[in-house]
Parts: sequence; structure tokens; C-alpha cells
Amino acid sequence: MKVEVASKIAVIADEVRADYKRGRCIDRMEDVFNQPDREIIFACLRNLLKVLYPGYYRDKNFKIYNLDNTIAVLLEDILFHLSKQVYIALRNAKTNPFEGKEELHEFAVEATLDFLATIPEVRSYLEDDLKAAFEGDPAAFNYSEIIISYPGLFAISIYRLAHELYELNVPLIPRVMTEYAHSRTGIDIHPGARIGRHFFIDHGTGIVIGQSTIIGDHVKIYQGVTLGALSTHGGQSLSNQKRHPTIEDNVTIYSNASILGGQTVIGHDSVIGGNAFVTHSVKPGTRVSVSTQELKLTDIRRDSGAKDPQDECWYYII
Repeated sequence: MKVEVASKIAVIADEVRADYKRGRCIDRMEDVFNQPDREIIFACLRNLLKVLYPGYYRDKNFKIYNLDNTIAVLLEDILFHLSKQVYIALRNAKTNPFEGKEELHEFAVEATLDFLATIPEVRSYLEDDLKAAFEGDPAAFNYSEIIISYPGLFAISIYRLAHELYELNVPLIPRVMTEYAHSRTGIDIHPGARIGRHFFIDHGTGIVIGQSTIIGDHVKIYQGVTLGALSTHGGQSLSNQKRHPTIEDNVTIYSNASILGGQTVIGHDSVIGGNAFVTHSVKPGTRVSVSTQELKLTDIRRDSGAKDPQDECWYYII
């Protein structure tokens, strides 16, 4: 039996190796050890969170939390590992303007340093986002609860980091970062989106914010909201076009609303009700709501032939 299994495995292995030679898009055999590593990027993100929120995310390896020493060590660790991933991502990009590996490596290190230099500004934005969450959610006990447990702030934190790398024209890595948050929270924010200050995501599961979305200040959105494109039938020909909506200041978007299209602008101080489907611009100060749906109530005890439906009535809505 063991010999038979081994021979079958050998045949399958030969077939798989032969398939590798077909040159499929999913193959990268010529440089197998020089591909971006998601786990390293995720580890860098975890270290970055320690820098963004000192005291909330900390390395358990340190028995004494000396902030002055720890931050320098964390930054050096991030620079060492992330710059290598930036180098690999740039090397594998569609267009590579660098003449040699040395020039590419220098750019990767400088780009990573430029990224790390944005941390104070990112923290300034996150301070406003934290306050927006506390002011916008009566259920919030204090700031610590929001930082430690709210998926919305976690996703926004990762997005704001990824967006800075995106603005530095670093490919791939920003998307890996936001997909890490997506997998953890169910909140999908493309790193190319432009989001203003005092941004609050309540609950968050199922939210999608597309690449060319523009969001102003003091915007609040609930679970299930989609800020998306009208159509993607054009494929790659649409890659440089604005396909996603613009949300101006002081807008609230309630759960499961969909706002689609690059020409769609939601004017400031507007409210978009739950389940609304919006594909045209809305003037400032507008309240958009879905007309009250008719509810049909059916007595399931009577339908099932119960002798005395008045004893206890159960209803369901269809």
C-alpha cells in the first residue's frame, strides 16, 4: 500500500512540476525567495501600532516599559524589515525606473524613512478619529475601550498608515496592510481613498470604501455601507479614473446604504438613511431616506391549523 501511494504521489508531483512550466500568472518560480512576505508586513504593522498607541499595544518581551528606549528599537526594527519589503515590491512593480539594485535599495530606505516621519501627523489624525468615536457613540465607556476594542478605529489606524505609503508611490504593501485590517474587522478601505479628520466608523462590519473615494471632515458611517463604483466592466481601462463618490463634510451615512459613482457627490450636512441606493449627487443639507416598506404580518399559528390561535400569537414579517 505504501509503495502504491508513493508512486501515485510521484506521478502527481511530476504533473504539477510540468504545470509550472506553462508560464501561468500564478507562477513565480524564477525568484521564489524574493517575493513580498505578508507575515513580515503584518509584523511591521503590529510594531507600528505600538508606536501609534504607546501603552496600549506594547511588546510583552519588555519586562520594563522604557518608552525612550523602546520607541527607537521599534522604529529601527520597522525600518530594517519594511524597507526590504518596499525594495521587493518596487523591484516587482510593472515599471521600475531605477538603474540598479543599489539605487533601488537607497530609494526603499528613504521611502521607509519618509513614511516613518509621517507618524506624528498620523497620530494627530487618529486623535481626532478617537474623539469622533467617543463623541459619536453613547455606548463608549472611555477612550481606552475604543482603542482596545473598536474595530472601526483599528481599521482607520491601519488605513491611515497605508495611505501614507500609498502617497509615497510604494506599490502592493499599502494594499496588503489594509487587507490585514479587512480580514480582522470586515472593513475594507482602499489605501488610495482620501479621508479627512474626525472620521467615525460605527460597528463597521461590511463597509467598503473604494480607491478614489474622497471623504471630508466629521463624517460618520455605519455597518454595511458601500462607497463604490457604478460599474467595473471597463476593467483596467478605468484604473486612473475617479470611480467612487465624494462625501463632503458633516455627513452621516446609516447602515447598508450604497453610494456609487465617481460623479456622485453627497453635499455637506446631509444624512443618508439606511438601505438607500444613491447614484446621483445630493445637495447640501439633504436627508435621503427609503420610503416606508409595507409589512405583511401572518399569524403562523392560524396558518398551521392551531385550534386556539388567540392563546398565543406569533408573527413573522415577509
